[in-house]
Amino acid sequence: MKTTKEFRDFILEQLRALENITCRPMMGEYLLYHDGILFGGLYNNRLLIKVCETNEEFGMRKDLPYNGAKLMYNFEELDDTDLLKTVVLATCEGLTKKKK
Repeated sequence: MKTTKEFRDFILEQLRALENITCRPMMGEYLLYHDGILFGGLYNNRLLIKVCETNEEFGMRKDLPYNGAKLMYNFEELDDTDLLKTVVLATCEGLTKKKK
């Protein structure tokens, strides 16, 4: 099942506390960026976040976005916008450190 536009719009609304959020369509799903950093995506109406050292502490369940992909964290607390903002910022910090 592809991610619906309604779910995409809901997640983008939940991310409104963060500036510079970009959402790009990809094969029926959506990739999410913060300040140009790919931090996660929407897959089958699930918000999945890349795994890195700086977001392990949040205890999220790992899930596959699609067959053959790397495991990602399934962010299930969709109504907690403060936690979502914290997780996204921690993830982007960790992903930035990886590149250096």
